[in-house]
Amino acid sequence: MPPPATTTNLLVQALRDRLRALGLYGLASQAEALMHEPWLARVLEIEEIERHRRSLKRRMDDARLGTFKLLTEFDWAWPKQCDRSLIQELHSLAFVEEATNVVFIGPNGLGKTMLLKNIAHQAVLHGYSARFTLASDMLHDLAAQDSSVALSRRLHRYTRPAILAIDEVSYLSYDARYADLLFEVVTRRYEQQRPILLSTNKPFGEWNQVFPNAACVVTLVDRLVHRAEILTLAGKSYRLKEAEERSASKAKSRSTPDRKKR
Repeated sequence: MPPPATTTNLLVQALRDRLRALGLYGLASQAEALMHEPWLARVLEIEEIERHRRSLKRRMDDARLGTFKLLTEFDWAWPKQCDRSLIQELHSLAFVEEATNVVFIGPNGLGKTMLLKNIAHQAVLHGYSARFTLASDMLHDLAAQDSSVALSRRLHRYTRPAILAIDEVSYLSYDARYADLLFEVVTRRYEQQRPILLSTNKPFGEWNQVFPNAACVVTLVDRLVHRAEILTLAGKSYRLKEAEERSASKAKSRSTPDRKKR
């Protein structure tokens, strides 16, 4: 007994939509005639796997994450203050759909960059576009544009991705021009409801030291934190701990006689 006409129509439409999504418009126009061809399922599988591979590679390249340690290597016991449950919750990526910014505040060497990159990486794996940048690189890049048209085009680079991860804000001091550029990026993403991941080593109350004489700092911070999860990390630098351990290990090996020479 053949399936009801309505069921057949739904199956044909689903096949047609699938073919169109792959850009196979010629096959889509013949969907009803082709739907029972034995080779069609394999063709679709090949095309979809390749499309997914190329899409993932393109998003990874655009994200510019570089090398980083995975979250499984993060030493949760080292920071004196670190909201592990919230960090793990952020990996569900609900903050992207909610257009919620994520701000990591804390001293150097506690893993802020590692956490930013892991969240951005997770987003890319789940189909979102992302871009990671040092604050200084982004601001220098924007400031180098020599016309309003060029600046507008370059701003698109930082406003287009679903997630923008800005690392090391407040590590350097900037003039009012740079503050205005950061304000422009934050404002555009705020209006488009696209979240920012951001790390800083200074509380917001000290950002006037980062952007001295900039009139927009209060509004900049206000728009950044209006919809935001703010995570504070506290403790001593893990990098300093590792450096001290390596130094101690080398000192110990130098002081230990070579048994083969005895």
